[in-house]
Amino acid sequence: MTNLSPANPLAAPTSPPLHSETAKTNSCEKQGTSSALLRYGLLVLGTGTMLFAVGGRWDIAAAAWIFPVLLLRFARLSRVWSGTLWIWPAHIAAALFWIQESELGVNPVTVVGAIALAALQTLPFLADRLLAGRLRPAVAALAFPAAFAATEFLITMVTPLGTAYGCLAVTQYGDLPLLQIVSVTGPWGIGFLIGYFASTANRIWERPAWRSAVVYGTVLLTVVLAGGARLAFGPPVSTTVRIAGVSPSRTATDALRTALGRIDGGPADIAAAPASEVEPAMTAVENDLLEATRREAAAGAKIVTWPEEAVRTQESHAPAAIAAAQEQARRSGIYLEIGVRVYSTTAPAFGRDEALLIDPHGKVLWTYQKAHPIPGSEKYTPGDGRVPVADTPYGRIANVICYDADFPAMMRTRADIMLVPSADWKEYGGPHTAKAGLRAIEGGYSVVRQDAQGVSTAYDNKGHVLATADYFTTAQQTMVAYVPTHGTTTIYDRIGDTFAWLCLTGVAALTAVAVVRSRRRRTTDG
Repeated sequence: MTNLSPANPLAAPTSPPLHSETAKTNSCEKQGTSSALLRYGLLVLGTGTMLFAVGGRWDIAAAAWIFPVLLLRFARLSRVWSGTLWIWPAHIAAALFWIQESELGVNPVTVVGAIALAALQTLPFLADRLLAGRLRPAVAALAFPAAFAATEFLITMVTPLGTAYGCLAVTQYGDLPLLQIVSVTGPWGIGFLIGYFASTANRIWERPAWRSAVVYGTVLLTVVLAGGARLAFGPPVSTTVRIAGVSPSRTATDALRTALGRIDGGPADIAAAPASEVEPAMTAVENDLLEATRREAAAGAKIVTWPEEAVRTQESHAPAAIAAAQEQARRSGIYLEIGVRVYSTTAPAFGRDEALLIDPHGKVLWTYQKAHPIPGSEKYTPGDGRVPVADTPYGRIANVICYDADFPAMMRTRADIMLVPSADWKEYGGPHTAKAGLRAIEGGYSVVRQDAQGVSTAYDNKGHVLATADYFTTAQQTMVAYVPTHGTTTIYDRIGDTFAWLCLTGVAALTAVAVVRSRRRRTTDG
């Protein structure tokens, strides 16, 4: 008789008990369920955290550092393409959240825009999944941050958004030592650091990699210490000039809004309306601004700035409105910057959005046209984008209008003081002004942003807030600041977006290295 004991090699294999197979199956199912719960839990948490790091009024600075860690972990635990397809709707949700919280209006156009923008923001996660496993660990850690910063830069190049959305530097406006890096790299340096934190955290999550932690910690500490040193040991402020920002009173503003609201149609209809229907309310706003200008000049202001579209006028009345401002500047002996919205019957723009700087002799030094009309809501012809600069006893004064300040490349201008007349609304005024503060650090000049129906703020060239006023919480619509008359030259002003281009080049180089390494492996395996 054949011995069927397990010791006998001729023995038939013994089948495991049925309950053992069932236990293994259940264990695998539990592990699969647990893995899926972990992955989608990371996706949900990452998406939820991202909602508070979109450059809106509910931003939390730490959220900008946390959500990429969570979403990158989800992507690495998922299949390449399925994970990427889930990252995409996460960014769509964040974009729609920003549109909603900023009261920009959710409509088919903004939804399509959010979908397209989210597709761009998904690319760094896809790049990490495709490249990280094909590169040496130390090099692979740079793939995600380089792609992250490069994507932020691409958004300003291929979309009309500038840094209004998709640039995480705007969420860090309260951390001045960290923000000083933008004087070297532009805002893209902050995105790189946040992306580098995410890739380092994920490497440590996967296996102990304390060398990576030390390297990243050294980089971040160096950036913060250097920023702190720049704040502490930078050249002291020698002289300042008193600048007043004035907006029309709520009474005059509401009366004009009511008058314009009675006219059916758009700018062309306002331009064609009988003067008797609109001119009294328009003139009341002009007179209110002129009175506020007289008051602030008498109090010692040497420069007075009005917000964007402070004066709204039909084209036929525009010369008279400008002449009144010239006369006031001459009488008060001040530099006066005025924002003018001209309603015209000429298609297709039916008007202009202008800013004029008038010197103490009443001479108009420039008439600047807004270069970046807000997509979808401002249809007038944009200006040429050349930022005007004038030499004055109070330094070199420059001027852009509102949304123009969301485009860092345009804002690289050798100036001491940048005037930014603006017109926002309650839900977006604060965040939009904070974003403009980054331009002060990047460009090495002070920024004075007078915002109609928003938050007006003056920043020095290191990002310190010199004065601020909220239209909705102050009785008198005036901001007064003592602004340094001398700026500084920054590395970013000299080299421009070199860092961003290096990130783009780095992604291309890492892709080439990954392809070569993959081919070599296939050749070796073959």
